[in-house]
This record gives sequence, structure tokens and C-alpha cells, in this order.
Amino acid sequence: MRTKKLFFLVAAFVLSAALAAQPKPWVVPDNFKAMKNPVAKSDASTKAGMTLYTKNCASCHGKTGAGDGVKARSIKTNPGDFAKPVFQNLADGEIFYKTKTGRDDMPKYDGKMADDELWNLVNYLRTLKK
Repeated sequence: MRTKKLFFLVAAFVLSAALAAQPKPWVVPDNFKAMKNPVAKSDASTKAGMTLYTKNCASCHGKTGAGDGVKARSIKTNPGDFAKPVFQNLADGEIFYKTKTGRDDMPKYDGKMADDELWNLVNYLRTLKK
């Protein structure tokens, strides 16, 4: 009987730890999901976005967006991989929203970057596909 209790206790602990490790969904309001990028994709926009990315994002997300930046090991939230379909399939407005509002370890860039800069960043992130 004691062994069964111990087994269930350990199983409950392992299950709760596994559930806690799952990333919580990042809900994006519908009005942002429907937003279209007002900044045309161009070499100038991509270059501006790359400059912003290098300055503000690469320390966690890495040079290529793989989530392997120097700060990635010291944060609790996995930065993810921008080249993967789970990211690239997001609407431009979703990426804009997440960058603008931040959450957990992801800083909020509202007030730190102008909206047109955020849209340039979205254009650059689209180039990180594999």
C-alpha cells in the first residue's frame, strides 16, 4: 500500500512538472491578427529590421534567430526558433503584437521602437526562413 502511495505521489509530481514546463499559449487579439504590414518589403526595410534585430533581439534569439543567443541560457522562457514553421506561419500582425507587448522574459518594445520600426523588424524576421 505504501509503495502505491509513493508511486502516485511521484507520478503526480512528474506530471505537474511536465505541465509546468509547457509554454502557455500567447493569445493575440483578433484585431492584431488581421493587421497587414504597412511597410513594404524592400531591401531598405529588411536592412533597417536587421539593424534593430542585432541591437535588440540577437542577444537572446541568436544571430540567425535559432534561439541560441548568449542570454538564452540565463532566461526561463525558450526564445524559440524564428526559422521554424510555427513562427513563420504567424500573421505579420501577430509578430508585431508579440514584439510590441512582450511577456515573461520577452521585453515590451512599445515606446522603445516606433511602429514602423517594429514593422521593419517583422520584414527582417521573415528572411530567417530555412
